[in-house]
Amino acid sequence: MSRYTSATDADTRAMLDAIGVGSLNDLFAEIPDGVRLKRPLDLPDGRPEQEVFEHLSELAARNRHADEEVTFLGAGMYDHYVPAIVDSITLRSEFLTPYTPYQPEISQGGLQVMFEFQTAISELTGLPVSNASVYEGPSAVAAAGYLARNQTGRGKLVVSRGMHPHSRETLATHAVGYGMGTAEAGLTPEGATDLDTLASLVDEDTAAVFVQQPNFLGTVEELGALGEAAKRTGALFVVAADPLALGILKPPGEFGADICVGEGQTLGNRLDFGGPSFGFFAADERFIRKMPGRIAGQTRDMDGKRGFVLTLQTREQHIRREKATHNICTSQALNALAGVIYLSWLGKRGLVELGQLMAKRTHYARAVLGLDAINPGPVVREFAVRVPDLDGLLTRARAEGINPGYPLRDTYPEYGDGLLVAITERRTRADIDRLAALTAPLREEVAA
Repeated sequence: MSRYTSATDADTRAMLDAIGVGSLNDLFAEIPDGVRLKRPLDLPDGRPEQEVFEHLSELAARNRHADEEVTFLGAGMYDHYVPAIVDSITLRSEFLTPYTPYQPEISQGGLQVMFEFQTAISELTGLPVSNASVYEGPSAVAAAGYLARNQTGRGKLVVSRGMHPHSRETLATHAVGYGMGTAEAGLTPEGATDLDTLASLVDEDTAAVFVQQPNFLGTVEELGALGEAAKRTGALFVVAADPLALGILKPPGEFGADICVGEGQTLGNRLDFGGPSFGFFAADERFIRKMPGRIAGQTRDMDGKRGFVLTLQTREQHIRREKATHNICTSQALNALAGVIYLSWLGKRGLVELGQLMAKRTHYARAVLGLDAINPGPVVREFAVRVPDLDGLLTRARAEGINPGYPLRDTYPEYGDGLLVAITERRTRADIDRLAALTAPLREEVAA
């Protein structure tokens, strides 16, 4: 329960006098007139506390979470099983409560967690160095753009339309602050990045090329050819990767990726109505001093005992602001801890087996739904199909307690009848067959 602390008119006046300000409005004098609201907020009249509580309870009751339905919703956040060991360890007081220590070496446990996390991410991505996490996936993408700008001094970022829309939007927003522009490479009819278009956009002013593996539609991209197109003018090759898919796909580092970033929600973090989660950032060693956030290292103390240190701290609270690479602050260290616990629980063999299970069920689902596939090629966890009566399917499915997936029209208008369907290990064959039963009339309609 949050606390409510009132301030009387006398309290407000005393505080304003103490700081030498005439009114509350004077505190906001620096805000440009063009962005001011200039009207009262459109709020209803005040109501008794009990009525407000009951009203908010009614609103909250409208929410549905993934355990209350059979969900095929993905689009960047996925309903994976989180083992009990994750909560058991992350809820321990020494992990749950600490803020970032300003004498970090006294917190050897926390530093070891960072070190083990970095090791796991490096092994997954095939790149030699990783930081100790960032806020979430889109933030990691934007940080890669900043690194590319600092490394190359160039002014353009080329981005595949197959990248998550949130990542593309975040990168474009940050690029304005970097003094850069973005150019978008479209998709082929098979739902993959158009190599020819991407190659035509890469020129001598291109700082980096961004692609996603698998892409937003679930398509497994040809990273080798895309990387060659990116690097022919000296641009950096940045891959936003799904960490669980890397259990069965070659790591981006083997395709010459300079940087690999991604969203870590699938690693031991629940959906939680969209967050929080964490992002990861791995790169070639030559970029280690330009990477965002913190990097923990392993060493030995003066007695020869194994110990851990914060090797690099490139945030603005530790170094001069103009030399900082990111305002990463406390990052998402607790969520990243959940990620490394989850990876340890799975192990190398379990990671491969999980990837294989997802791929098999995903291909089975695409076949049994019997709808026109937007991306008919290789997929791992997700695929896109065209649905003749999308609104009708959504209505029927939700009446049956099924969320059939993500309507692509919300972010990809060119796929107005497209549905993005995600399969995790929690979706059984029986679940998939239930969804297929709902698409059967649509298949008959198309056949007729």
